[in-house]
Amino acid sequence: MSALTDYAENKIIDWLIRGQSVTPPATWYIGLLSAPASDSAPGTELSGGSYARVAVAANATNWNSTDGDNDAASTGTDGTTENDVVITYPAPTGDWGIAVGFGFYDAASGGNLWITEDLTTPKTINNGDAAPVFPVAALSVQIDN
Repeated sequence: MSALTDYAENKIIDWLIRGQSVTPPATWYIGLLSAPASDSAPGTELSGGSYARVAVAANATNWNSTDGDNDAASTGTDGTTENDVVITYPAPTGDWGIAVGFGFYDAASGGNLWITEDLTTPKTINNGDAAPVFPVAALSVQIDN
């Protein structure tokens, strides 16, 4: 199950309960993690030749609603969204290591980690491998279900 980080939880509380203005990222930068993250620990992001987070706009075209379509309002009951576009990383030109999870960041580098999730199966990514890809509906985020 996806974990909201403390950073994201605080933003949601400020917005939902405290009436504070919170602007969600217009673009998510999806990073790959070599050590798991949690709500309070950032984990360790992969690195190596040509590694970079992938930018995916936060919109109803790129992410399904909780009822599984691309309309503006989510009306599903499982609290889950999936990518509705293929997410492709650069082809590795060096060894990146073993990806055990992914994270949603609000910047191309640095920034804040909002959401983290473990991969079902860890993946070793080495120099010369094909570019890592999340096919449509392969990256799933579930919030409190």
